[in-house]
Amino acid sequence: MLLRDIVYAARALRKSPAFTLIVAITLALGIGASTAIFSVTNAVLVRPLPYKDPDRLVLACSDMRKRNVKDFPLSNADFLDLRKGAANTFEDFAAVRTFRNVLPRADGTPEQVYGGLASTNLFRVLGARMSIGRDFTDADGIPQPPPPQGAAAAPGQARPRLPNIVILSYEYWQRRYAGNPNVLGKSLGNNQGTQIVGVLAPGFELFFPPEADMERAPDTWIAARIPYDPANRNNVAWRAIGRMKPGVALDEAQRNAEVVAAEIRRSNAISNTAGQYFRIEPMKQHLVTGVQSTIMALMGAVIFLLLIACANVANLLPVRMSLRERELAVRAAIGGSWWDLVRQLLTESLLLAGAGVLLGAALGWAGIRELLAIAPATLPRLEAVRIDPAALGFTALAGLVSAAIFGLAPALRAASPDLMQVLRGTGRASGLGRAGWMRNGVVVAEVALSFVLLIGSGLMIRSFIALQHVNPGFDSHNLLTFQLLGGRPGQNQPVQRAAFLNQIRDRLKAIPGVQSVAASNPFPLTGNFSPIRWGTAEALSDPSKFQAADLQFILPGYFQTLRTPLLDGREFTDADNAADRKQVIIDQVLAAKAFPGRSAVGERILVRVNSPQAEWAEIIGVAAHQRDKDLAVAGREQVYVPDGWVGFGAVNRWALRTTGDPARYAAAVREEIRKLDPSLLISELRPMDEWVDRAQAGTRFSLLLIGVFAVIAAVLAAVGLYGVLSTVVRQRTAEIGVRMALGAAPGGIFGLVVGQGLRLSLAGIVLGLAAAFAVTRVMSTMLIGVKATDPPTFAAMAVVFALIAAAASWFPARRAARLDPTQALREE
Repeated sequence: MLLRDIVYAARALRKSPAFTLIVAITLALGIGASTAIFSVTNAVLVRPLPYKDPDRLVLACSDMRKRNVKDFPLSNADFLDLRKGAANTFEDFAAVRTFRNVLPRADGTPEQVYGGLASTNLFRVLGARMSIGRDFTDADGIPQPPPPQGAAAAPGQARPRLPNIVILSYEYWQRRYAGNPNVLGKSLGNNQGTQIVGVLAPGFELFFPPEADMERAPDTWIAARIPYDPANRNNVAWRAIGRMKPGVALDEAQRNAEVVAAEIRRSNAISNTAGQYFRIEPMKQHLVTGVQSTIMALMGAVIFLLLIACANVANLLPVRMSLRERELAVRAAIGGSWWDLVRQLLTESLLLAGAGVLLGAALGWAGIRELLAIAPATLPRLEAVRIDPAALGFTALAGLVSAAIFGLAPALRAASPDLMQVLRGTGRASGLGRAGWMRNGVVVAEVALSFVLLIGSGLMIRSFIALQHVNPGFDSHNLLTFQLLGGRPGQNQPVQRAAFLNQIRDRLKAIPGVQSVAASNPFPLTGNFSPIRWGTAEALSDPSKFQAADLQFILPGYFQTLRTPLLDGREFTDADNAADRKQVIIDQVLAAKAFPGRSAVGERILVRVNSPQAEWAEIIGVAAHQRDKDLAVAGREQVYVPDGWVGFGAVNRWALRTTGDPARYAAAVREEIRKLDPSLLISELRPMDEWVDRAQAGTRFSLLLIGVFAVIAAVLAAVGLYGVLSTVVRQRTAEIGVRMALGAAPGGIFGLVVGQGLRLSLAGIVLGLAAAFAVTRVMSTMLIGVKATDPPTFAAMAVVFALIAAAASWFPARRAARLDPTQALREE
């Protein structure tokens, strides 16, 4: 019997291909989009981190509140004080930092290797397992012996050093050593001062937000020998991961950490004047802080889309059932039972919903692939995104239930009709009028939901346009950038290092088509910026007057190559590139803060570059502000110092200004660097435009998804409006015939139907405006240069949707205006 019902239902649906396709595609769009976004949400926000008892893992972030610096790394002493002082609420604290290195492959060619430096307890705190060998022990982290006191060591006699104990990642072990277990006990590469003792289990990763500049999957891990140095808390590098004791609440752990921070402030003047505090934050929450608002906004958008899809089904199924009342009445008249008719109609609804679910699953799978292709690098745990069975099950169930519910009500009514009334009528379906208010209400709700999405997409369009017009402070066109690793110049004297850097610069400038060459560390939009303190003379008597600025080491020619305007003064020359000159260039933001209303050139400021205390430096130039971390945020003020200040070799990011497409110069750059030193390794060789494009990826990602959802929602709302008006025209065929017989003009009939469509749309737009004023506020962190309640955007989207509603109303209105009154009255 079930099989017979399914076959009959399939035959009935095949006779109405347009209706079948519209309902199936409507459900598929809602289910597919929802499944994709729910899967991303689950992987990024919900799924626990792959560590032991991840809910007890926290990060200790150092905040300098008086300098508006958040999430600052910790010094050796900070970490060791926190680890000891917070023992009441924490099982342990681990410290970690990452870096990039160059190691030789088996054939001797250089390979970029990601490294991690960690306290010996890191893997125990996170619950990582070893594949072979052993974990670090406390003995592996004993600090190096101090230099001899008193008499100097004998000439040529090196101070004895403890070996660096190394653990390999499973992936690097397979890639470099082909999984050979005999690697245990050997040195790492050609570094005889290292010893490999273990290999991690597959898949171990670190999870930090992009702003932390931490490598996600280091290839090699070195046990850190961390000495306690309370006199030098300026040198910061560590990220601290803590494991709370069972049953300890987060606020209790925060109070315990604050006791430690308060003691540090009491004992250290710089920490006190900077307002150093420890902020304890769950590790997973810290990871997603920067993307949570975006994900939640997309979740809200796709839920709206799913509701609109279900609302469309709620409108279309009753219309189809009512149009079949005569057929069902005939079947009832010749003996069809109530249950037979209900079962048949429900089978059709569920078969239709099943087709939508299957198509939706396919769209969800394809949607996830497209999401992974366009998702920004700032979205964490992308590799864990898969089609989520629970998400698919929920959205599929929503589609099936909506089809069942909205198919059941008209099925029950159609299964027990007034046979005589139905069989007498031929031109209209009496059931069409019984739930008109419900269909109108559903359309109004669809319009309101889709209008909210349209406003969201309008705000994102405004933001993206604003982002395109942001002045980054440099010209990214025709600029080739790369990072140079390994083979560091002159391991002995600054003079040798300076000469080696000059050789690199001269070789690159000699490439035909290269206009100028510069180098810096860090480099705009590539990460690794870290603040230093600066101040004017008043900071000598009141250290709380020190403020934070981003520091950048540069070679002469940097501003010329990046085409960053110098607003006052001059650029560094080769003569300025020396440790004893103590000259700086500042940006316009710092100049306005330090010397408002007058020229900063020739003035002095205090800056802390590589000495424990801030030093006086002469300002020789003022440059336009560069957006170094994010195009969407202006960022803090900037200080530029020449590479020679720290003895040369700090710069490792290079930039070439070219006469044409910078990508065409990549091969020549690689060849020149290879000729100079084969052990040098070039990484991230790409045009600067790619870094700019990457900086726009988050906004573009949100714009694409919300925009697509808004377009789909608007189309579905238009389809729903069209369906209701078509039903109205069919229901009022006789009335329209009478009106036309009594002299009503086709234009009047046309206006009557369009007017009803516009009234429904206007009600939805008003409701949508009220909802949008409340809902769009959650998008505030995603917007650039526009407010969440931007009146022009709201007005423009209202006009756009009014045009959509007019188009949806035009077709049924046109059909009504063309009715033949004689034929209409005859059918009635």
